Amino acid sequence: MRSSRRGNVDPFIVMDVMEAARAREAAGHRVIHMEVGQPGSAAPEPARTALAEALSHDPMGYTVALGIPALRARIAQLYGEWYNVDLDPARVVVTSGSSGGFVLAFSALFDAGDRVALGRPGYPSYRQILKAMDLQPVEVETTLENRYQPVPGDLDGVDYEGLLIASPGNPTGTMLDKPALSALHDAASARGAAFLSDEIYHGIEYDKPAVTALEISDDVVVINSFSKYFSMTGWRVGWLVVPDELVRQVERLAQNMFICAPHVSQLAALAAIDAREETEANLAVYSRNRDLMWEGLRTAGFDRIAPPDGAFYFYADVSHITQDSVSFAREILEEAGVAVTPGLDFDPVRGGGTLRFSYARGTDDIEEGLARLHAFMKRRGLAQG
Repeated sequence: MRSSRRGNVDPFIVMDVMEAARAREAAGHRVIHMEVGQPGSAAPEPARTALAEALSHDPMGYTVALGIPALRARIAQLYGEWYNVDLDPARVVVTSGSSGGFVLAFSALFDAGDRVALGRPGYPSYRQILKAMDLQPVEVETTLENRYQPVPGDLDGVDYEGLLIASPGNPTGTMLDKPALSALHDAASARGAAFLSDEIYHGIEYDKPAVTALEISDDVVVINSFSKYFSMTGWRVGWLVVPDELVRQVERLAQNMFICAPHVSQLAALAAIDAREETEANLAVYSRNRDLMWEGLRTAGFDRIAPPDGAFYFYADVSHITQDSVSFAREILEEAGVAVTPGLDFDPVRGGGTLRFSYARGTDDIEEGLARLHAFMKRRGLAQG
């Protein structure tokens, strides 16, 4: 059978790591999971209760393509609560996870061959989705000095029709403040490029609030999801906020590509938004874990890190230890029983010398994982103490 050039995308390495960890657990070993960006907590209890009640009387048929109106209205209200932004619910599009949001946004904004700039390191599926849609990812190299976030100077001489940023970022957890976000938006606007802001880790921030691109301009596309702050990864429900003039185009695309986001997930998401006590309790766990990781990783010898502002990741430069992060991660899994993600997922150029550590699990797991990492590194003469 013939296959398409567009389908020739790279594997998502973290999924391979998850499978290796699963195989090790199946063989009877305990593994501490620091590889996957997935909350250890379940969806909020009100979400599960609301769904259980609805299942008794709702046939769960198709919803309208843009999403259940009540959910769109509640998402719009959230922007007033979190950012003091007055958002028209008509601009909100409920999607099949953020992944579905990216497909819709890229389809609505770009033609085959268009170039989309994004910072490196970054979420690997950005470039793979772009490639699969016959678009060209243009990765601009960011620096530790700029906390692995792009700055306008990184875009000098770059030809692009779109600019995609992420704040807090994956794999780094670092954020852009309002002046930095504005400067990037201005750079994109000056060349007539679309501006997309991935905000799926909003809500998971520690010392200062995240800034939404909607505080800068209405002429942006925002991508968000219930996966992270609301602990609903497997439910596959997210949203877009698009300019008024794009709503109907995105609606037509959604009708044909997806029909609608999962009905059950939309009902659960609507209830999850008001589960503030649970989501804030989860945030307190992440905050505690971040403090433990900051100290524990540095003591273990992973000390070349940009401190994260949000999300639940540390991204460590280990180029002084190895240039083969895949093999190094495999050694850590086999010898320490800790699953971590090789940086090649996020940076095909420099990722051989980096690792990502997730602290989305429970605090007990984080403490045990750090102890195992310290012992592993101590045997190599790299840990303190």
